[in-house]
Amino acid sequence: MKAWLILADGTIFEGTSIGATGKTIGETVFTTGMTGYLETLTDPSYFGQIVTQTFPLIGNYGDIPMDYESKKCWVRGYIVRELCDLPSNFRCGGTLSDFLKNQNIVGICRIDTRALTKRLRESGVMNGMIISGVESCPAVTEALLKEIKAYRIEQAVESVQQNSVGGVTGVSPVERVATNEVGAQGESSPSKSIVLWDFGAKANIQRELEKRGCHVTVVPCTATANEILALNPDGLMLSNGPGDPADNVQIIEELKKICDAGTLPIFGICLGHQMLALARGCKTSKLKYGHRGGNHPCKDTETGRVYITSQNHGYAVENTSIPAYAKMSFFNVNDGTVEGITYTDIPAFSVQFHPEACGGPHDTNFLFDRFIELMNRSKQ
Repeated sequence: MKAWLILADGTIFEGTSIGATGKTIGETVFTTGMTGYLETLTDPSYFGQIVTQTFPLIGNYGDIPMDYESKKCWVRGYIVRELCDLPSNFRCGGTLSDFLKNQNIVGICRIDTRALTKRLRESGVMNGMIISGVESCPAVTEALLKEIKAYRIEQAVESVQQNSVGGVTGVSPVERVATNEVGAQGESSPSKSIVLWDFGAKANIQRELEKRGCHVTVVPCTATANEILALNPDGLMLSNGPGDPADNVQIIEELKKICDAGTLPIFGICLGHQMLALARGCKTSKLKYGHRGGNHPCKDTETGRVYITSQNHGYAVENTSIPAYAKMSFFNVNDGTVEGITYTDIPAFSVQFHPEACGGPHDTNFLFDRFIELMNRSKQ
């Protein structure tokens, strides 16, 4: 069955339908990951987006539910060059094609993903529409392009009262299988109580904390500063999530209150990093085409060491907005954007990349240990 991708600039790609049939509109982005497509599809940070995989063959190890980062698929659409329908893996529970159908995700394959990626890289991310289940591509009229351009991520939220974070929180990480592993520091029972503020958290954030002997309490994005502080945690984890960080006005206000208290150790990842920065007086702005994939080099400003990181974001903290009571701890080697901030007046730090990085790389996994150390120092 044929399918078409129509970009907001009028460009048309003809291919073959995969997944569900129908029509979908979303912000069209690309990710450079060679593996980890299941983690990508189930990452709430991709909420409202049509995701293009730049690696040419996707689906070769099939559908493996144990690798999901949340309970469902969050993308609006999916684009691949070639979809493998004969996967080979001892954990395989089905094909990626069946997974997309079961999740009602409209997708397209057998298009020139290299040409699409180059267009998005040069023009910047733009909205797109995938259409399948019809005999021919509809005429690209001004009305159709207006419909595509008018789409906003918030339209993917069922309730008009919510923004993109509200559309995913409380769903992604609440049902976890507790790990039986002994923590990295040798604990056989929980030694730290962590509140994970869920803005669309990936499951592996909680797993990494539990591996280190932490007891994790997940609270939704609607939680208040008083509710979080009343739990008397040893530390606060700010999760990843979708959308424009500046849209989350109420969360940022509550986060300001926690920062003003100045006693609770904080670790922020991705969207959590951005909202912590906004709460501390920084500014954020949208990148031309974002950072998505598992091969982004980031440099530690203290040691000079470069780490390869996993990333998924379309916004970044502006370099010139970092206040005097904070310092940039990591920067992106490719474009110089802020990748990490350490605050000197409160026990808090954050990173733009994903140290939990499921399915990899794991170069910056040590940041969870740094969070444990920060909590230990804070108690002393």
